Amino acid sequence: MLSLLHLIQWPYALSGLLVGALVGLTGVGGGSLMTPLLVLLFGINPATAVGTDLLFACLTKMTGMTLHASRGSVDWRIVRRLAAGSVPATALTIYLVGRHGGAAHPRVITTVLGVALMLTAVGIVFRGRIVAVLAPKLDALGDGTRRTLTVGLGALLGVFVSITSVGAGAIGVTVLLVLYPRLPTVRIVGSDIGHAVPLTLVAGAGHWFYGSVDFALLGSLLVGSLPGIAVTSLVAARVPDRVLRPVLATTLAVVGMRLAG
Repeated sequence: MLSLLHLIQWPYALSGLLVGALVGLTGVGGGSLMTPLLVLLFGINPATAVGTDLLFACLTKMTGMTLHASRGSVDWRIVRRLAAGSVPATALTIYLVGRHGGAAHPRVITTVLGVALMLTAVGIVFRGRIVAVLAPKLDALGDGTRRTLTVGLGALLGVFVSITSVGAGAIGVTVLLVLYPRLPTVRIVGSDIGHAVPLTLVAGAGHWFYGSVDFALLGSLLVGSLPGIAVTSLVAARVPDRVLRPVLATTLAVVGMRLAG
């Protein structure tokens, strides 16, 4: 036991605890919080931060997917459509980034990460307005068109997530709410989490293949984040969402502008 405790890097574990607590309170994906924290606060190479966070996301979202699936709140049709776009796009993106030395060009990663964070902030703050305006206009879409747009969304998420580990949550849920306005929100969220598992698994495995995953860091993050998510999920309903989400969105927007600038 003491030898295992010695392996834990406590600054990273505490960071995992903080991010896990915020995820439990807000539902915003850990990548939006964890990757910028690792890059800006700890100075970790952006490729390593992204690769490690992808496997971290895969492991944590497996639990979420299992819970949603047990409650029948995963629409596997949507998951298949998203994966049909995201898995090939992810594999191609990882291949191109690895082949052309993407890990040696952190500026590309931080710029795309900054853009993804700003889009995530927009999704957090304006999700309700976006859905209210666009959903009625797309409600009459045929199933074929809806399927094509969903596959395209999956491909876009595959590129963003492969490079930055950000985007599958806030961006994906917002677009799915527009494309499938008749589905209950819980099924949209469950489907998004269900899709995030194969997406982050493929992307994380690709980063692992190219050597941009730090397993010691991954273990320390999990030690802190899993208790943080579990505890704060129990009290999330008592926290004023109208206050917490704008603060979080502002923080992501500021960090995104710093990374992209």
